[in-house]
Amino acid sequence: MADPQHARGPSRPLFVAMILTGSFLLFLIQPMIARMALPRLGGAPNVWNSAMLVYQALLLAGYGYAHLLGRLPLRRQATVHIGVLLLAGLTLPVGLAALPHGAGLPEALWVPLLLGVSIGPVFFAVSAQAPLMQRWFAADPAAGAPWALYAASNLGSFAGLLAYPLIAEPLLSLHAQSIAWSAGYAALAVLVILAAVARRSAPDYAATPTESGDHTAVGWRTILLWLMLSAVPSGLMLSTTTHLTTDIFAMPLLWVIPLGLYLLSFVIAFADRRGPARAISRVAPVVVLLAGSYAMVSNGSGSVWMVGGTCLLLLCIACALHARLYDLRPAPAQLTRFYLVMSAGGVLGGVFTALIAPLAFDWAWEHPLLVITAALLMPLTPLLRWREGDGIEPGMARIALGVLLAGAAFLCFKLAENLLDPDADLVAALLTVFVVGIGVAVMAWRWAFVAVLIMAMVGQGGIWTIRATLERQRTRSYFGIYTVYDNKTLGVRTLAHGTTLHGMQSLDPAHARDALTYYGPSSGAALALGAVPLLEGPRARIGVVGLGTGSLACQKRPGQNWTFFEIDPVVLRFSTSGRFTFLRACAPDAHVVIGDARLELAKVPPGSFDVLVIDAFSSDAIPMHLLTTQALQVYLHALGPRGMLLVHISNRYIALDPVIGANARATGLGALSRLDYPRDLQRYTPSRWIALSRDRAMLAALARQRPDAPWTVLTDDAAQPWTDDHASILPYVRWSNLAGNP
Repeated sequence: MADPQHARGPSRPLFVAMILTGSFLLFLIQPMIARMALPRLGGAPNVWNSAMLVYQALLLAGYGYAHLLGRLPLRRQATVHIGVLLLAGLTLPVGLAALPHGAGLPEALWVPLLLGVSIGPVFFAVSAQAPLMQRWFAADPAAGAPWALYAASNLGSFAGLLAYPLIAEPLLSLHAQSIAWSAGYAALAVLVILAAVARRSAPDYAATPTESGDHTAVGWRTILLWLMLSAVPSGLMLSTTTHLTTDIFAMPLLWVIPLGLYLLSFVIAFADRRGPARAISRVAPVVVLLAGSYAMVSNGSGSVWMVGGTCLLLLCIACALHARLYDLRPAPAQLTRFYLVMSAGGVLGGVFTALIAPLAFDWAWEHPLLVITAALLMPLTPLLRWREGDGIEPGMARIALGVLLAGAAFLCFKLAENLLDPDADLVAALLTVFVVGIGVAVMAWRWAFVAVLIMAMVGQGGIWTIRATLERQRTRSYFGIYTVYDNKTLGVRTLAHGTTLHGMQSLDPAHARDALTYYGPSSGAALALGAVPLLEGPRARIGVVGLGTGSLACQKRPGQNWTFFEIDPVVLRFSTSGRFTFLRACAPDAHVVIGDARLELAKVPPGSFDVLVIDAFSSDAIPMHLLTTQALQVYLHALGPRGMLLVHISNRYIALDPVIGANARATGLGALSRLDYPRDLQRYTPSRWIALSRDRAMLAALARQRPDAPWTVLTDDAAQPWTDDHASILPYVRWSNLAGNP
């Protein structure tokens, strides 16, 4: 007969394996379902933020379920939870729900609804694993405290997040990913059953008290502090994503890094060994002063060093706040309540960053605001204890504090002045060090520490961000943050999305119709569209995916019929309001379709266009769903037999020509490439355009039009074409461009 004590032994390896598996699956499915949704959602940073908001809401629901379930006897908990896992498993394999696009809702609501309907049941069931299994673990008095299992949970989450872009996406098709995830879900269900068996002889109640004071009431102030300490890192994780990919380094692979660091902070903060968490909490204020001073930068002058500083800032803040959260943890009997409040805080931070901020702010102001809030909440132990020294009277300390703050204000003023001088990097670095030193010196006064941080933000470039807001240069929508700026020196008006220039128009009325930037006279777009009357006849039908400033509109010739496809109504308003006049002056009769171009083009009659231009980049994010073989089939459906497809692939970080070459081969298209390096780099931008067609004779005729601006046969060819089911940007990253200033 089995020993009851042995039967309900700690079984720590089993519980660790179960929690690691559940968390791994949870964070593997997040990018997987987002990748499945890409053909319908596109790749804007806010799409990822909306997805994260859905995950946080489902996590909150799962934690709430675990909290309520924890009130039942342990055997009944096991019965109910295994039943929930099996019922949710009926929705497998994972796939995207057949929800009509838009469904009468704005994108900010429809995207979460689509993702929630698609993975809601399994995500809900798996999300309850971490708190519920820790409660089962703590049901045995010999098991010990369960908090380290939460660190294991986040380690599994971190591993799942990294496994997707590095292993799953490059090696497996979406169908194979879905099958593999379903197999992992089945393995998790088996582990849960084994855990229930391991606890079959445990006392028949929710949890066995393991510490004194288990039932001490937790005050509302403590609960509010739990909420804030959870909300700020969650919101900062999302705001860091927006700030990085919009204003510092618009590289899509960066989207998963903030989430990975956020998860890693839990591993450090909830570990049994407190040394690393205490060490990071100790240095976090210095990192906040140094890296946080760049939180208001919006001039697109990013580098790998700024990316590293921004990521280090997130990790230190998240570790410091989560470590304080750990220090405020209750007894294990209130474990599920603690995690429920934590999850609610995560949702609160996500709602603020993903839903409220895009509506309330014209720029990513949520990022510096969250950094400042973190400075108000984090543990702040003075590194220099001069205030406590012998002979330091309170009055003298206050005078010294005033002198230090005045010095910080002066240094930040000089720092803002030096930003205008590109040769003053060393001076700016020294000024920054002195400001950080003053911030360290005043750490004994939290309000003074925060004041120095704000002054540093303003001096480090925030003054220009504030000025752009006051002058209403920016417009924010669900799809991005746009800046319209008049450069008086060059006499041009520019449209930028974060770090990426999307168009430029001369302020001189005599040159207001000149196409600039990527669309200059020697660009592939200008050459191809200029040859259309000879290649396609005088009444050609031309479609353009991506409006931007409307620069291409002035390539329109009399008799031609033009249609623009634009996903963001805000971009159209730049033309209709007269801020850019290309469309009004050159193509006032052009039809503009608002919506995702791939979905809208699928609706047009076959052969509707003679030329189709794909120019739909969001910052440097890759519109992967517009570059797959399935997307090409949609374009070919919309083009006539001799139709020409013109694709703009200029990108700093991703080499797209091999992808286009492989897709052209897979669909039987001829392809020409035009790489343009204009002489006037102030008004024109280097660009690469690819012309594709079923009719190779038509492409040959295009190549003959301008011998002085030659097209070349596209010979670059990837091993496999991109498809909706299998595509990865990882093999095509220009790693050398990531190593320095882009």
